[in-house]
Amino acid sequence: MARRVRRGGNLRYALLSVVIAMVLWIVARGGSTHETEYDIPVVFADLPDTLVITDQTAKKINVRVRGSRAAFRAVTDMQYVENVGGAVQGRARYELDGKRLGLPRGVRVVGLSPAQLDVVFERVGRKNVRIRADVQGEPPDGFELGEVVIEPPRVWLTGARSRVLALREVVTETIDVSQLQEEAEREVTLSIGTEHVWLEEEQTITVTVPIQPVAPDDTAGTPLRRGRTG
Repeated sequence: MARRVRRGGNLRYALLSVVIAMVLWIVARGGSTHETEYDIPVVFADLPDTLVITDQTAKKINVRVRGSRAAFRAVTDMQYVENVGGAVQGRARYELDGKRLGLPRGVRVVGLSPAQLDVVFERVGRKNVRIRADVQGEPPDGFELGEVVIEPPRVWLTGARSRVLALREVVTETIDVSQLQEEAEREVTLSIGTEHVWLEEEQTITVTVPIQPVAPDDTAGTPLRRGRTG
């Protein structure tokens, strides 16, 4: 009887030892040093309304961090925020600081690449330009294209001043008339054709494409008449 109790006691001690060993292993794993790296986006805060960013040496930075595995569980999506509230027109250089990432306790930055960021600021400009309809194809035999109507015919653009002032027009998406046998109305998007310029106000652009039968007098050797496109 005493031997049974002793054997049962030994089994309990053995199981307890296994449990303790597993707990110590888990704690050791959680406390061991771990190192990894992230590519995180650069975000600019407090950009003055009178300026637009036209160039930057990096849109993402590589961050190498070190810490315990347990601490890494608290690391969520990161981004590097650079305050540019005091920016003026021209080129500026910002030294990157890992402390701004706000990492949890137990995780520290051991490397940043690049270590600095060059940014180009340009003044904002605006301009009113015409819209040109990109009409392609020829109507089917016996039909012709009339006067294309765009509503509104012009839009205001805003953005980097040098690029805005260089624009004379914006173009609609392509409208194919090769299968049309009657007037068609299309809501279209616009192609500005350059970066750092955008529509000052989002609005619906409508293009009316009049397709009409060729007049009987025009069918004998007269080329099909093309309408104007905006």
